[in-house]
Amino acid sequence: MFNPVPPARTRTRRHVVKAAGMTVIALALAACGGSGEPAEGGPATLTVTVWNLAKTPEFTALFQAFEKANPGVKVKPVDILADDYPEKVTTMLAGGDRTDVITMKNVTDYSRYSSRGQLLDVTDLVKSADTSKLAGLEAFNIGNTYYALPYRQDFWLLYYNKTLLDKAGIKLTGAMTWDDYAKYAQQLTRDEGGKKVYGAYHHTWRSVIQAISAAQTGGDQLGGDYTFFTDQYTMALGLQKGGAVMDYGTASAQQADYRNMFGTGATAMMPMGTWYISGILEAKKKGESQVDWALAPMPQRAGSGEVVTFGSPTGFAVNKRSKSADLAKKFVQFAAGRAGAEAIAQVGVVPALQDPAITEAYFKLEGMPSDELSKKAFEPGKVVLEMPVSDKSSDVDTILNEEHQLIMVGEKSVADGTRSMSERVKNEVLN
Repeated sequence: MFNPVPPARTRTRRHVVKAAGMTVIALALAACGGSGEPAEGGPATLTVTVWNLAKTPEFTALFQAFEKANPGVKVKPVDILADDYPEKVTTMLAGGDRTDVITMKNVTDYSRYSSRGQLLDVTDLVKSADTSKLAGLEAFNIGNTYYALPYRQDFWLLYYNKTLLDKAGIKLTGAMTWDDYAKYAQQLTRDEGGKKVYGAYHHTWRSVIQAISAAQTGGDQLGGDYTFFTDQYTMALGLQKGGAVMDYGTASAQQADYRNMFGTGATAMMPMGTWYISGILEAKKKGESQVDWALAPMPQRAGSGEVVTFGSPTGFAVNKRSKSADLAKKFVQFAAGRAGAEAIAQVGVVPALQDPAITEAYFKLEGMPSDELSKKAFEPGKVVLEMPVSDKSSDVDTILNEEHQLIMVGEKSVADGTRSMSERVKNEVLN
């Protein structure tokens, strides 16, 4: 895993994380009191928004651990389809919904909700304990005020199907270049018993192209000049045109699930975040996947002297309209602390709390790949925050996503799309 390097508190800050040199971290979080007492005649109920509960085992692990540590408390998940999550939560909060805990799927949504005054200030939780080494914490810092605490810290790497690469005679020994990645993707695309197997799968999120471009070129996603996206779009569209990846239109229309794409062997390679490790471990455990899988570092631009990728913390926040704010804050603390970290590490999720003992246990999980390259993939040289935190992040994200869709379905060329991004961000947001 890795230790965080706190970012500069500016609009263009980057969250940089080092994998080497881990130190023992103690996070002694004080418990909150108050409305967490069980109601007369039954247990106290805490509601928490989640996405795809059945396929996201970290939530169940956390909820069960919290209930065990707090007899008389019942956690009730509010399950939302993953692709609909941001829009649904935005609508819920705008409508005065009183769900107690809101899971911050990304920092862009966090910026949106906090700037609208929809989240409870939890700065006291940060000040009451030693959180200096809690990975991802500074991404939630807005003017020295915190409205969420991280429980998970993810970064992107490459998942690959060992069987398919072995059949093609491809041996990975380190971080490949994007040129190699494109070549292998074409080479690995084939028909397997009447079923097409793609060389690679690119999910529909804009970050698959834009965030990695920003991280590896030093480009600023809030700056208003997006020519640095060009190389990555050119590569992705080339693979799409050549049939080596599922085209964006099909993936969107069919609401393709990246878990199914990789877990069923429908793709040989897939750039994705570390959170999926828990998903593939669970699928293997249940016999729902037979894929022999492993990890490699994220592909790099030619000439890169280090492995650079992007990532983001995931956190919990308290709804400002929660009727059980004290109990909600207690849960937020629990999830960010040692007990929460141990609970999610046991199901293959990278916790925000870094500790050598937790790390060791993580790599001893049944089904985890043990080869040297997989371990090396967990040691990127630099992890850049997926999207800078700013009061402009949400509006810029909306524009970049809209133009991303137009580029990927062929309604705009890369040049026209990136130019439109620049013009719109400058005119609609920066000015």
